[in-house]
Amino acid sequence: MSVSETDRAVQRQAITEHFLTALEQVVWRYRAMEPPAQDADLYAEVVTAEVAHQLAVARSALRRRPSIAAER
Repeated sequence: MSVSETDRAVQRQAITEHFLTALEQVVWRYRAMEPPAQDADLYAEVVTAEVAHQLAVARSALRRRPSIAAER
């Protein structure tokens, strides 16, 4: 691996770690809230929106740092 390939691999790994950490935080935050049963649908929508946002952030970051294999 060249330095460039190594740098990209490290950057992509950092993006992945950030994404997984953000998802864990969403889970812990909403579990801690313990929403009332009548609000479960609302909380599910909020969690879904947060996960979708984190996916969009990760995808955007990964597009800016494409893998070497994708370029070949």
